[in-house]
Amino acid sequence: MKKWSEEAWESSEDIYLAILSHPFIKELTDGSLPRECFDYYLRQDSLYLRQYFRVLAHIASRLTNIDFADTFIHFAADGVAVEKALHQSFLKDNPLSEEDMSPGCTLYTSVLLSQVLRPVEVEAAAILPCFWIYQKVGDHILASCRNIEDNPYKEWIRTYADPAFAESTRRAIGICDALAEKAAPEIRMEMTGIYRQCARMEWIFWDSAWNLEKWKI
Repeated sequence: MKKWSEEAWESSEDIYLAILSHPFIKELTDGSLPRECFDYYLRQDSLYLRQYFRVLAHIASRLTNIDFADTFIHFAADGVAVEKALHQSFLKDNPLSEEDMSPGCTLYTSVLLSQVLRPVEVEAAAILPCFWIYQKVGDHILASCRNIEDNPYKEWIRTYADPAFAESTRRAIGICDALAEKAAPEIRMEMTGIYRQCARMEWIFWDSAWNLEKWKI
């Protein structure tokens, strides 16, 4: 029997490939991405992380396995640290409020927050694309950069292709697999469904930045 993570990845590999072919990722890779798009992305990422680390902490509070709970607490703390680093490095002159959240970011965070009443296995699966797809995309960009030193976005690229982030991703996948192994078949199916839905949200997030998405009303 396949691991749940193998099934989840296969169920959404088409979305991952669509992300790699997105112009935001292509131009980020070759360094030609307009700075306006990158700054938009960073601002939305900061707003996203404010909700994401709360979801991570909520999952930690629900997990009965102490080691798993401790891991998610550390994930949440890391999310706070990344959000602070974004402010200090890129956003210190542009304070953000929740009213600045784009439609795409609002949709993604709403999907995550709506899982709080679902089984914890499903809530955990919902956060996994943010780990796994980001890590894979970071690796892809780093491998595809002809000369990373000349890329104006090299610090971002190195962050998500960092071995420490890869290790966190591995641990998150392992926990989801362990939860799925003990879950009823219908819960396992829900886990796969929400994983694919949140993989879509990852594509939407980058597409939103590429198009400088704004509320129409």
